[in-house]
Amino acid sequence: MPKVLISDKLSTAAVQIFKDNGVEVDFQPDLGKDPAKLAAIIGDYDGLAIRSATKATADLIAKADNLKVIGRAGIGVDNVDLSAASAKGIVVMNTPFGNSITTAEHAIAMMFAVARQIPAADASTQAGKWEKSKFMGSEITGKTLGLIGSGNIGSVVASRAIGLKMKVVAFDPFLSHDRAEALGVTKVDDLDVLLGRADFITLHLPKTEKTANLLSAERIAKIKKGAYLINCARGGLVDEEAVAEALKSGQLAGAAFDVYADEPAKDNVLYGLPNVVCTPHLGAATSEAQENVALHVAEQMSDYLMNGAIANAINAPSVTAEEAPILKPWIELSEMLGGFAGQVTESPITEIEIEFVGTVGELNLKPLISTLTASLLIPLVGEGSVNMVSAPIVARERGIKITEIRKDAQGAFGSYMRLTVTTENQCRSVAGTIYSDGRPRFIQIKGINLEADPMPFMLYTTNSDIPGYIGALGTTLGALGVNIATFALGRETKDGEAIALLGVDAKIDDETLATIVRLPQVTQAKALAF
Repeated sequence: MPKVLISDKLSTAAVQIFKDNGVEVDFQPDLGKDPAKLAAIIGDYDGLAIRSATKATADLIAKADNLKVIGRAGIGVDNVDLSAASAKGIVVMNTPFGNSITTAEHAIAMMFAVARQIPAADASTQAGKWEKSKFMGSEITGKTLGLIGSGNIGSVVASRAIGLKMKVVAFDPFLSHDRAEALGVTKVDDLDVLLGRADFITLHLPKTEKTANLLSAERIAKIKKGAYLINCARGGLVDEEAVAEALKSGQLAGAAFDVYADEPAKDNVLYGLPNVVCTPHLGAATSEAQENVALHVAEQMSDYLMNGAIANAINAPSVTAEEAPILKPWIELSEMLGGFAGQVTESPITEIEIEFVGTVGELNLKPLISTLTASLLIPLVGEGSVNMVSAPIVARERGIKITEIRKDAQGAFGSYMRLTVTTENQCRSVAGTIYSDGRPRFIQIKGINLEADPMPFMLYTTNSDIPGYIGALGTTLGALGVNIATFALGRETKDGEAIALLGVDAKIDDETLATIVRLPQVTQAKALAF
């Protein structure tokens, strides 16, 4: 039974969801505040469910020997070291939809609050003053909202703003023109254009290397004079010092911030300035949102630990519970093909091409590509250095181009996969399929047809098609005490190049392999382990 630790304050309903799904759960909602104690016990768990208090640092992850999944109840994963998690094969999930409405509503509320100076007017009135003329506000209707980021939350903000009769312009490199049309917004390809047009600017994007300090002092100077700036997304997206100066100079008419570069923000350059509304990271702080994200993360983590389904993962391809059993044999085939190619490749890889022929091309291919890439790279970079989660990153870092091709069914097999590996010296391929018994088979190597069951230990040779080779190889292996379980052969043409793939009962050692290589017909020999 997999075991999950909840180290932050999640709804107790999440605990019951884990239990109902057959997952043992340890609910310690204050543990995330004690990094040393958390590090001391994290090695006992398969899953870690968190909010923002727990910091899944590289040091913590290094001690998480059994951890398979980290579930973040909410959108932001700033408190998780994604690189360390990916390198260790730990899937990191979030719940991007659970608090979308709540956060969007908070952004709209902040826009109203700063436009009408509601917090300051409230404080003044409750202090016994009656300062109607002091709190002259701005109407929302007819104004232009500049939306930076149009994902789950941004799209909700857009719909609400349009309902308020605002014009919406959006900057988002991933926003297609069709999607923009469907949302009813005007897409702009230059952020500076948006800054110059918008009366209200609101941010809805994650903090990454590319988005950190997106609204720098230089960019803030380009904002339309008298505009309002709202940030309910992530701290660090905006230069807060520059915002303060823009407010003092009148460049900005007002600002509303729910997130800050340093949190908890008990002191900030924006505090005390006129027409600034500040809240303590309340974007997702409604009872409905907290319940939703807790339930979602519990369901997602349970589904992964019990069924292999991956949903809303930051660092791994998604796999539904329905897809998992269908993909399983193809994932095994991917491991087999990648493992074979990795073990027989001797020079640096520049490109890999994966052909999906027939019905396999209709499946979710991302898990297959990731698995194949990982199994290909493991023999080259070492066990523990790469896994299904980190494989695409490792391949990219090494300059390996990955190409996928889908083709209709052709040839004797209705559906199969072919991996072609290009190195600095040559180009070689290996293909396999799934038979009716649900097990993978090799069906082609280097363009030469054969049929072979994969086994834990195998011997692969390329040789000249000369009479007597099979007998010579069998006699040599027999003399060395190697028992042959399966023997598959193939050749290009008579008297041309031939290949042999043998299943054996034990791993072939270096001395045995050296003896095989000395056979006059052999041009290459590899001991394989799967």
